[in-house]
Amino acid sequence: MSDAVDAVMDAWRRERPDVDVWPVGVVGRVQRLARLLEAELQGFFRRYGLDISEADVLTTLRRSGEPYDLTPGQLVKASMVTSGAITKRIDRMVAKDLVKRVPDAVDRRTVRIRLTPHGRQTIDDLFALHIANETRLLQALDRDQADGLADALRILLRSLGDTSLT
Repeated sequence: MSDAVDAVMDAWRRERPDVDVWPVGVVGRVQRLARLLEAELQGFFRRYGLDISEADVLTTLRRSGEPYDLTPGQLVKASMVTSGAITKRIDRMVAKDLVKRVPDAVDRRTVRIRLTPHGRQTIDDLFALHIANETRLLQALDRDQADGLADALRILLRSLGDTSLT
Protein backbone atom coordinates (compact mmCIF):
# COMPACT_ATOMS: atom_id res chain seq x y z
CA MET A 1 0.00 0.00 0.00
CA SER A 2 1.70 3.19 -1.15
CA ASP A 3 1.00 6.81 -0.32
CA ALA A 4 1.85 10.31 -1.56
CA VAL A 5 5.30 10.17 0.03
CA ASP A 6 6.09 6.96 -1.85
CA ALA A 7 5.20 8.79 -5.07
CA VAL A 8 7.56 11.64 -4.17
CA MET A 9 10.34 9.19 -3.35
CA ASP A 10 9.77 7.27 -6.59
CA ALA A 11 9.97 10.51 -8.56
CA TRP A 12 13.25 11.47 -6.87
CA ARG A 13 14.68 7.99 -7.44
CA ARG A 14 13.86 8.35 -11.12
CA GLU A 15 15.25 11.90 -11.37
CA ARG A 16 18.21 11.50 -9.01
CA PRO A 17 19.12 7.82 -8.73
CA ASP A 18 22.50 8.89 -7.35
CA VAL A 19 20.90 10.14 -4.08
CA ASP A 20 19.50 7.75 -1.45
CA VAL A 21 16.22 9.48 -0.54
CA TRP A 22 15.24 7.18 2.37
CA PRO A 23 14.96 10.14 4.83
CA VAL A 24 12.05 11.54 2.82
CA GLY A 25 10.06 8.49 3.87
CA VAL A 26 10.26 9.53 7.51
CA VAL A 27 10.52 13.32 7.37
CA GLY A 28 7.89 13.68 4.66
CA ARG A 29 5.41 11.52 6.54
CA VAL A 30 6.06 13.27 9.85
CA GLN A 31 5.48 16.66 8.19
CA ARG A 32 2.26 15.51 6.51
CA LEU A 33 1.08 13.83 9.72
CA ALA A 34 1.79 16.96 11.77
CA ARG A 35 -0.34 19.07 9.42
CA LEU A 36 -3.20 16.55 9.47
CA LEU A 37 -3.12 16.13 13.25
CA GLU A 38 -3.00 19.87 13.84
CA ALA A 39 -6.02 20.39 11.58
CA GLU A 40 -7.94 17.64 13.38
CA LEU A 41 -7.10 19.02 16.83
CA GLN A 42 -7.87 22.59 15.77
CA GLY A 43 -11.29 21.46 14.53
CA PHE A 44 -11.96 19.61 17.78
CA PHE A 45 -11.14 22.59 19.99
CA ARG A 46 -13.01 25.07 17.76
CA ARG A 47 -16.19 23.12 18.47
CA TYR A 48 -15.72 24.17 22.10
CA GLY A 49 -14.85 27.82 21.44
CA LEU A 50 -11.08 27.42 21.77
CA ASP A 51 -8.17 27.35 19.40
CA ILE A 52 -5.40 24.80 19.70
CA SER A 53 -2.99 27.32 21.25
CA GLU A 54 -5.47 28.21 23.99
CA ALA A 55 -6.04 24.52 24.70
CA ASP A 56 -2.25 24.11 24.91
CA VAL A 57 -2.07 26.78 27.64
CA LEU A 58 -5.05 25.34 29.52
CA THR A 59 -3.65 21.81 29.53
CA THR A 60 -0.17 23.04 30.48
CA LEU A 61 -1.52 25.03 33.43
CA ARG A 62 -3.89 22.26 34.55
CA ARG A 63 -1.17 19.60 34.64
CA SER A 64 1.15 21.94 36.56
CA GLY A 65 -0.87 21.21 39.73
CA GLU A 66 -2.21 23.57 42.39
CA PRO A 67 -2.41 26.54 42.17
CA TYR A 68 -2.42 25.94 38.38
CA ASP A 69 -0.09 28.77 37.46
CA LEU A 70 3.20 29.27 35.66
CA THR A 71 5.30 32.21 34.59
CA PRO A 72 5.05 33.28 30.96
CA GLY A 73 8.61 31.99 30.51
CA GLN A 74 7.59 28.55 31.72
CA LEU A 75 4.66 28.61 29.30
CA VAL A 76 7.00 29.61 26.45
CA LYS A 77 9.25 26.66 27.27
CA ALA A 78 6.32 24.26 27.46
CA SER A 79 4.69 25.42 24.23
CA MET A 80 7.80 26.36 22.22
CA VAL A 81 6.48 29.69 20.96
CA THR A 82 7.97 33.16 21.24
CA SER A 83 7.31 35.38 24.23
CA GLY A 84 5.41 37.77 21.94
CA ALA A 85 3.15 34.95 20.80
CA ILE A 86 2.50 33.79 24.35
CA THR A 87 1.62 37.37 25.40
CA LYS A 88 -0.98 37.64 22.64
CA ARG A 89 -2.33 34.21 23.51
CA ILE A 90 -2.63 35.13 27.19
CA ASP A 91 -4.31 38.45 26.35
CA ARG A 92 -7.00 36.55 24.38
CA MET A 93 -7.44 34.08 27.19
CA VAL A 94 -7.74 36.79 29.85
CA ALA A 95 -10.51 38.37 27.76
CA LYS A 96 -12.30 34.99 27.74
CA ASP A 97 -11.86 34.61 31.54
CA LEU A 98 -9.82 31.42 31.06
CA VAL A 99 -6.68 32.72 32.80
CA LYS A 100 -5.64 35.70 34.86
CA ARG A 101 -2.36 37.41 35.60
CA VAL A 102 -1.35 37.37 39.25
CA PRO A 103 1.74 38.81 40.92
CA ASP A 104 4.26 36.26 42.17
CA ALA A 105 4.08 35.85 45.96
CA VAL A 106 7.86 36.06 46.33
CA ASP A 107 8.93 38.44 43.56
CA ARG A 108 6.27 41.07 42.86
CA ARG A 109 8.03 41.97 39.59
CA THR A 110 7.16 38.52 38.25
CA VAL A 111 3.72 37.78 36.87
CA ARG A 112 2.20 34.32 36.92
CA ILE A 113 -0.52 33.08 34.60
CA ARG A 114 -3.18 31.22 36.55
CA LEU A 115 -6.24 29.26 35.51
CA THR A 116 -9.47 30.96 36.49
CA PRO A 117 -12.28 28.79 37.84
CA HIS A 118 -13.88 29.07 34.37
CA GLY A 119 -10.60 28.02 32.70
CA ARG A 120 -10.21 25.03 35.00
CA GLN A 121 -13.79 23.94 34.44
CA THR A 122 -13.35 24.33 30.68
CA ILE A 123 -10.27 22.10 30.52
CA ASP A 124 -11.66 19.60 33.02
CA ASP A 125 -14.83 19.28 30.91
CA LEU A 126 -12.81 18.83 27.70
CA PHE A 127 -9.88 16.69 28.78
CA ALA A 128 -11.47 13.23 28.58
CA LEU A 129 -13.12 14.18 25.27
CA HIS A 130 -9.74 15.38 23.96
CA ILE A 131 -8.08 12.09 24.90
CA ALA A 132 -10.90 10.15 23.25
CA ASN A 133 -10.38 12.25 20.11
CA GLU A 134 -6.64 11.51 20.14
CA THR A 135 -7.44 7.81 20.56
CA ARG A 136 -9.66 8.07 17.47
CA LEU A 137 -6.83 9.72 15.54
CA LEU A 138 -4.51 6.79 16.38
CA GLN A 139 -7.04 4.01 15.75
CA ALA A 140 -5.06 2.69 12.74
CA LEU A 141 -2.33 1.57 15.16
CA ASP A 142 -2.60 -1.06 17.86
CA ARG A 143 -1.23 -0.16 21.29
CA ASP A 144 2.15 -1.84 20.70
CA GLN A 145 2.58 0.00 17.39
CA ALA A 146 1.62 3.31 19.00
CA ASP A 147 4.04 2.74 21.89
CA GLY A 148 6.83 1.84 19.45
CA LEU A 149 6.16 4.96 17.41
CA ALA A 150 6.17 7.09 20.57
CA ASP A 151 9.53 5.59 21.58
CA ALA A 152 11.07 6.25 18.16
CA LEU A 153 9.75 9.81 18.07
CA ARG A 154 11.10 10.47 21.59
CA ILE A 155 14.57 9.38 20.47
CA LEU A 156 14.40 11.59 17.40
CA LEU A 157 13.10 14.61 19.33
CA ARG A 158 15.85 14.32 21.94
CA SER A 159 18.50 13.96 19.23
CA LEU A 160 17.30 17.23 17.73
CA GLY A 161 17.46 19.09 21.05
CA ASP A 162 13.86 18.96 22.25
CA THR A 163 14.54 18.54 25.93
CA SER A 164 11.90 20.86 27.38
CA LEU A 165 10.01 19.39 30.31
CA THR A 166 6.96 20.81 31.98
